[in-house]
Amino acid sequence: MTTFDLLDQARIDDTVLALRPDYRVSLLAVSGLTPGDSDQASDDLLSAAEEKARALLADSPVEELAHVAAWRDAYRSFGAKPQRTRNSLEALLRRAEGGLPRVNRLTDVYNAISVLHQVPLGGEDLDHYVGAAHLTRASGDEDFDTAAGGADVTEHPDAGEVVWRDDAGVTCRRWNWRQGRRTQLRDSTTSSLFILDALAPMTDEQLRAATDDLASHLTRLGPDVLVESRTLGGPEAI
Repeated sequence: MTTFDLLDQARIDDTVLALRPDYRVSLLAVSGLTPGDSDQASDDLLSAAEEKARALLADSPVEELAHVAAWRDAYRSFGAKPQRTRNSLEALLRRAEGGLPRVNRLTDVYNAISVLHQVPLGGEDLDHYVGAAHLTRASGDEDFDTAAGGADVTEHPDAGEVVWRDDAGVTCRRWNWRQGRRTQLRDSTTSSLFILDALAPMTDEQLRAATDDLASHLTRLGPDVLVESRTLGGPEAI
């Protein structure tokens, strides 16, 4: 499946949009990446993100930041407890004061963009995807591969839980809480899918700005990087 096919076939179930009609997602399919360790550019970007987070949290508790609060409400809409299972943006913000992790330059870039633009943002390895991305409400019998106690385990989402999945199983539980191991980014990743999740009060313009910023930083990660994008959900979806 080409990156164009993957984006063209990606979909959101109406059952998800019924929970949050204001939901929009920007999908970026990226190929031609050159793997690399964290570098000065990715470190500088993370440092800027840490500074942004500290400034925001000096004025407000993390749970009261506008987009974090919106995602907490979204979690409650399908029965999740946001104080126990935090959306990916909130989880990063809570780590920022002590320093965001330096993993590799690909992961560093998308973590930094998530904090800088205040948007939950996930990254997946497209070489381990089976079919296109699909946001749906789980039946409860789907497979989700993760780890517990240092061992690989297969879990199943709760019935009604909002999940990202492909044809082989769940790739991310509770909308943007925990990514699976099968499709996680690796130090060797050369082809990726990035998922930027937006709810009101984040505007379409702010979502596009975050998408464009991510794309601009990804293009420096190799001489042959190709970025394709698509927006789903909302009245202006492409």
